Amino acid sequence: MSKLLPSVSAKLIKVELVKSIIGTTEKQRASVRGLGLRKIGSSVTVPNTPENRGMVNAVIFLLKVEEA
Repeated sequence: MSKLLPSVSAKLIKVELVKSIIGTTEKQRASVRGLGLRKIGSSVTVPNTPENRGMVNAVIFLLKVEEA
């Protein structure tokens, strides 16, 4: 499980929540919600934009990220 983001050339990234948001800050929780994740094990495919990459970077320790 790599903690690095996929290359910028990927058009979509698949993001999965693998750890709980309990004990995180409100800003980190907002990033998880902004990505469309709710429960542990939920996953979404989002466009690889600078905005989404920033949200992923803010909570990378809670996520599993791969190219879609």
